[in-house]
Amino acid sequence: MLTLGFVSAILPELSLEEVFATASETGHDCVEVMCWPLGKSTRRYAGITHINVDELGESQIDEIHRLQDKYGVTISGLGYYPNALAPDREEADAAAAHIKKVISATAALGLDRMNTFIGRDWNKSVDDNWPKFIETWLPIIQHAEAEGVRVGIENCPMSFTADEWPGGKNLARSPAIWRRMFTDIPSEYFGLNYDPSHLVFQQMDYLKPMRDFSDKLFHIHAKDVRIDRDRLDEVGILAHPNEYHSPKLPGLGEVDWGKFFSTLTDTGYRGPVCVEVEDRAYEGSLDDRKSALRQSAAFLRQFIA
Repeated sequence: MLTLGFVSAILPELSLEEVFATASETGHDCVEVMCWPLGKSTRRYAGITHINVDELGESQIDEIHRLQDKYGVTISGLGYYPNALAPDREEADAAAAHIKKVISATAALGLDRMNTFIGRDWNKSVDDNWPKFIETWLPIIQHAEAEGVRVGIENCPMSFTADEWPGGKNLARSPAIWRRMFTDIPSEYFGLNYDPSHLVFQQMDYLKPMRDFSDKLFHIHAKDVRIDRDRLDEVGILAHPNEYHSPKLPGLGEVDWGKFFSTLTDTGYRGPVCVEVEDRAYEGSLDDRKSALRQSAAFLRQFIA
């Protein structure tokens, strides 16, 4: 019914085969595989390339299928999370072009899910970003339709630190914006990679959107979040969110996972739920990160048979 996986970005130093081996060892069924273009990225968890879509030919595809069979692990989807609406036109165009490449690679691998961000010019309002959103994303979704690939947009605001303020670097932060997006670009191939933790730190209901957008739930990220209430009372919600919130492993924060899975399964969702490890307490070493994966799997298996 549901399959348990993790996002490969937490294992940047491992090869794809080693990622699959880790998934098998830690009790996971699938992996969301990162497909950034080769090169450096300064953002945490970005710039990870476990499948290089620029070099994806028949032999590489055959090898990826062989590895999945060897380790009994599937790919939940391909992931790439840039800013396709960045104010720097060269950056934005390169991001949009690579999103299309990852969509095509998804289809070539026989998969039907690709996950990403919408992006945003963080210095402009939502309304002022909208023309660029339509200009950029309408052809991307048309490409996805042609390839038979569903594009799941993660709902992270990307507004955690000073360089991302005031607007954040991902437009798709709230149900009101999702409704507008899906109205202006209506497509069965345009939906959500839903992460409840991003609603929690915005002081929003994280269960209702799953019911309201049940037909748009393409992929799920399992990440928890802890709110430092004393610090929030001190700095307020207009402070940079990193001042008062911390991403945590599932079960170590404020998400009620029993209610979450009760709501998720009621929507009819049948697909991957992938742990996104961003808990700094488990980042000291590769062994720590593997421990995070084992701990997350042990906790979530009570909800995913």
